[in-house]
Amino acid sequence: MSSELVGYARVSSSKQDYALQIEKLESYGCTKIFYEKKESAADRPEFKRALEYLRSGDTLVVYKIDRLARSTRDLHNIVHELSGKGIGVVFIKEQIDFSSPAGKLMFTMLGAIAEFEKDLINERTREGRERAKAKGKHMGRKGQSDKQVQQAIQLFNERKDNGLSVNDIVKLTGVPRSTIYAKSKQISKKDAD
Repeated sequence: MSSELVGYARVSSSKQDYALQIEKLESYGCTKIFYEKKESAADRPEFKRALEYLRSGDTLVVYKIDRLARSTRDLHNIVHELSGKGIGVVFIKEQIDFSSPAGKLMFTMLGAIAEFEKDLINERTREGRERAKAKGKHMGRKGQSDKQVQQAIQLFNERKDNGLSVNDIVKLTGVPRSTIYAKSKQISKKDAD
């Protein structure tokens, strides 16, 4: 069974045309081309069909990296999955062939960059939280005042008389049902002691 060059082309809007991509894929030697018009790179039925069509030894050929992946991490995941199945990946415009030694080096570098980006984002997020805490800013969900909690507990305890459900009490007071149940349990326990 011989290997095949399989093309994939995608445009982001109905106003765009993938004629250039198809021309480049055909001139590269693709015998089968999957193409679609999708704004999002997330839900791509034609790409899924291309993945189902590809066999070990085949090569997926794409005109530009951004036609296949929206992020370095996305690219890394796709290429890793395909290479695990024995399928090569080529990007014509960037002149990257992930099955060649130079392509493998590029792939490793892209993976390292993706990991570095993730670490930077996590570090900035952590630093931002620490600065906010140092300035006395509350992190997380807004807390309820004691008055709101007391009102919720009172309504909860009188629910047989007032006909309110726990959901009604949550809507009226803004106090989460978990807080209502927890505080009510604490009060019952104190009363029992």
